[in-house]
Amino acid sequence: MKFFLDTADLNDIRELADVGLVHGVTTKPSIIAKSGVDFKTRIAEICKVVAGPVSAEVTAPDYDTMRREADVLCAIADNVTIKAPMTFDGLKLCRTLVDQGRMVNVTLCFSSAQALLAASAGATFVSPFVGRLDDIGEVGNDLLIDIRHIYDQDPDIETLILASSLRQVPQVIDAARAGADVATVPPAVLRQMIGHPLTDKGLAAFTADWAKTGQSIL
Repeated sequence: MKFFLDTADLNDIRELADVGLVHGVTTKPSIIAKSGVDFKTRIAEICKVVAGPVSAEVTAPDYDTMRREADVLCAIADNVTIKAPMTFDGLKLCRTLVDQGRMVNVTLCFSSAQALLAASAGATFVSPFVGRLDDIGEVGNDLLIDIRHIYDQDPDIETLILASSLRQVPQVIDAARAGADVATVPPAVLRQMIGHPLTDKGLAAFTADWAKTGQSIL
């Protein structure tokens, strides 16, 4: 499973990308608004740091305006992935852009039926919102399992499952078990995955033992 960062913070993106942990970035206008930077400017900056897909979301509800917005966003960089909503107009936009050779991330997916339609429209990614389903008492990971099963029945489906709205490490692990192709996570969650108390304890013991030898590798 690959990792996309769900952020618009360039410092976080640069730091984690340098380690090789970032394969792409997902953004939305609300995240970029918090940075106080122009939306298109920040997308361009992110695309220079990350070679993989960078999701930029259209904001209009209707197809014609969505398409004009998508044209503007696609012109920013070749790795811009248009984030389109799981609506009739969003699916129509998806088909149009895919036919033009562009990547599309169909977002706000909450059912297997929606995921199946996204694949039929040729979506590069479909984003099931696991955390939001958990919030209303459903088991978001069950949706990932269902979508994986459905997609695996049809060898012609190339749409990748992008597990979204993941806020805790256990949700990321569950998504991996369910067969998600990608998980988009906040930087804090990705950093949490690095640590473990026994790793810290083992490193402290190693450091203490090495100090007792009085030696130096350098």
